[in-house]
Amino acid sequence: MEAKIINKQEIASLLDRLIKGYEVFAPVNKGDRICFERINSGSEAFLDYQNSRIPPKGLLLPQWEVLFSYHTTPGAVEIEEPPPLERQRLVFGIRPCDARSFTLLDKVFDGECPDPYYVNRRQGTVVVSLGCPKPRATCFCTSVNGGPFSTEGSDLLLVDIGDEYVIQVISDEGARLLEGSWLKDASENKLALAAEAVRVAEASLEAGVATEGLKEKLDHSFNDPIWQQLTEKCLGCGVCTYLCPTCHCFDIVDEGAGSDGDRIRLWDSCQFPLFTLQASGVNPRPTVRERYRQRIMHKFSHFIDNYGEFGCVGCGRCVTECPVNLDIRQVLNTISQLEGVR
Repeated sequence: MEAKIINKQEIASLLDRLIKGYEVFAPVNKGDRICFERINSGSEAFLDYQNSRIPPKGLLLPQWEVLFSYHTTPGAVEIEEPPPLERQRLVFGIRPCDARSFTLLDKVFDGECPDPYYVNRRQGTVVVSLGCPKPRATCFCTSVNGGPFSTEGSDLLLVDIGDEYVIQVISDEGARLLEGSWLKDASENKLALAAEAVRVAEASLEAGVATEGLKEKLDHSFNDPIWQQLTEKCLGCGVCTYLCPTCHCFDIVDEGAGSDGDRIRLWDSCQFPLFTLQASGVNPRPTVRERYRQRIMHKFSHFIDNYGEFGCVGCGRCVTECPVNLDIRQVLNTISQLEGVR
């Protein structure tokens, strides 16, 4: 695998070079939070962070977007669709779990029935990820087939080795990013330091979630009373879904006045009471018990049925940000330890 070396002080210069050809998004320090925003100068990027509270999912699946606008006249309807991306995008400095989440969203929105809005953004986006030398105590990426230095979904991967980064080239697009740059090939010594950083980070992660046989336990525990116990303190606030890099439920609404209007797609949540409320008044998920169970079943059973892997990257946001400390790891481990489920 090709690899380059860059001094940390040169990152701003590299970004300034990339900004000339791309619309660059990077982590920005907002004081009490880190968020991904478009930057106009490499000096705006803030890479000394563990992870952002809000994932960069919105760059591919915005919290709300206009699918089309319409104007009606007697006997005719004029439809105006949003224009395609004017410039290719580059997302710089996201963590490997978030880069991997893009590949899971791809399975939903760029599979058998491609979503043109998502595909337009995805095909026009290059991803440069930043490995995790010190994962949080709430991270469990290795439990769901990821890792603090996973390359899935990335075109380049930066590995912190002190005053420098080793830049691993993952894809042809990543190689093109570095064409004509001043960066030198990483020496064997630098590559060894990078390998050691990966080993230390992976070793620091705790066991996390016992996922072996978990799907089968979930499939056979659908009606188990344990779900009532597990969800007693859940508020149904939906923060776990809004801060999840792989949750993708949405609603579509029309907003109009007179003869003009917009069709809008916006994020929704399976944790909300109205999510499954039918026009008849029947709601198949009337309580938090059914709604939280749906979220767990979707990520660790239904997603496997549909796409062959977990619908979770183990970023831990739903653990750190839950207002009542409902820990998904404890929930999954409780299910995995059930005996004689029915």
